[in-house]
Amino acid sequence: MKWIATIATSCRFDMTTSSSRTQRVRAGFLPLATLDPAAPMALGRQLYEWFRRAIAEGQLRPGQRVPSSRSLAREVGVSRITVLSAYEQLQAEGYLQTFRGAGTCIATAIPESLLRRATRAAGVRQSPGGARRLSANARRLLALPQERQLAVQGAFRVSLPALNYFPHRNWSRLVARHARGASIEDLAYGDAMGEPGLRSAIADYLCAVRAVRCDASRIIITAGSQSGLQMAFRALLDPGQAVWVEEPGYPGVHRALALAGHEAVPVAVDAEGLNVKDGMRRRPHARAVYITPSHQYPLGMTLSAGRRIQLLSWAQRSGAWIIEDDYDSEYRFGGRPIASLQGLDSDDRVIYAGTFSKVLFPGLRIGYLVLPEDLVPVLRAVRDASDIFAPVLYQRVLADFIRDGQLARHIRRMRALYAERRTRMIAAIKEHLGRGFEIQSAEAGMHLVVRLPHGLDDRLAAQQAAAAGISCIALSDCCLESPRYGGLILGYGGVEMQQISESMRQLARVVRSTRRRGTAA
Repeated sequence: MKWIATIATSCRFDMTTSSSRTQRVRAGFLPLATLDPAAPMALGRQLYEWFRRAIAEGQLRPGQRVPSSRSLAREVGVSRITVLSAYEQLQAEGYLQTFRGAGTCIATAIPESLLRRATRAAGVRQSPGGARRLSANARRLLALPQERQLAVQGAFRVSLPALNYFPHRNWSRLVARHARGASIEDLAYGDAMGEPGLRSAIADYLCAVRAVRCDASRIIITAGSQSGLQMAFRALLDPGQAVWVEEPGYPGVHRALALAGHEAVPVAVDAEGLNVKDGMRRRPHARAVYITPSHQYPLGMTLSAGRRIQLLSWAQRSGAWIIEDDYDSEYRFGGRPIASLQGLDSDDRVIYAGTFSKVLFPGLRIGYLVLPEDLVPVLRAVRDASDIFAPVLYQRVLADFIRDGQLARHIRRMRALYAERRTRMIAAIKEHLGRGFEIQSAEAGMHLVVRLPHGLDDRLAAQQAAAAGISCIALSDCCLESPRYGGLILGYGGVEMQQISESMRQLARVVRSTRRRGTAA
């Protein structure tokens, strides 16, 4: 019979090294320790070998505290002398250290020779040769272009808002108020549809600003727009069914469809937006269409009135669904925002998706879907079967943020700021890149597209820019077919005014270098 005990500690403390330098000791949770009283090896030796193996395999890390001999003996069910003998041997060999006021920890510096010896003693085996098996959906996902943007804030990270202009102090006060006022019931499970107060606030906002036809009962809160897309695909599509996507279009929807095992059918866009006739020619019986009608991603045109009627008529005739992603329509500089496609839908074929990642901050991870009434129980069931419900605290904070008028004030401030940054960005492109570089997608949102001259590899340019510390997206990475031309998608929302010109000068050097390489090849 084997004894298995979980050994854990969650304390944090400081220790002083021999160099009088104070360091933070890592708190951690020790893995399962397995002791066999029927084995010929003594229990103390078994415990000693278990610690050596855990250290060699990285389960126990340098600086991590281990339980006291008394508590470990109690947890494992052996005598304290047994634990002390194991600890003494480990300390003598340099695996453990004792610090004044901190207790016993894994040594902060373990000699490589000891690690090699412990690995041999543990009989650590390497994985057998050959590729590991993955699902077909995962293989399709990995075959798509992967995100190349830099994670940091700055030039020219796409989809990143001006985080330092967010009213953090007001937001923090709301967070603190709701955290202090939380009840025991608030710590339990929440509603799969989301907090009623937030859904009501979003419904009022969408009806007034986006001409969306909805009420709180038809809104479900999601963990951002990407989560909403995945939920909609699970609810509406069977594996392998076809979905129209804009070409070029949002790479996130390509990945969501690949992961769910659906076929993405690229449909051309032109000056009027999605070419509905091209979609009908390619796949007339597609099950759904994903579209960004108010501000096409990434090229920026608006779906014309005629195309909107064509698309709604096709969906009604074929029984298809329309997923309208309204990701940053609040930021339009040439007049009022364009009304939603959902507001024109008389047959309840449109699922409207929105997010607060662009309007507020990406770390919020709150989005929403506006559903046809008959889909509400379906999406509730899908949500309950996936991640059950969204965290409650930030939902309540956001509801107050909207109700207090702070969201509207923030959007007005950001619209003015982004218009100013857009103007500076266009001037910098003209100054440093010059003729031959056409600017697109400059009338709304937080990004624009610079069309590159023929023969210049946009993927290579984006890679070289990343190596130089500048973030951008190659237009080719937004295409499922060979693009007609290359381009770079540049965000200006999160870049300071004083950074724009110098960063564009640096990007121009990268582009010129890429052009020389292409010419030499």
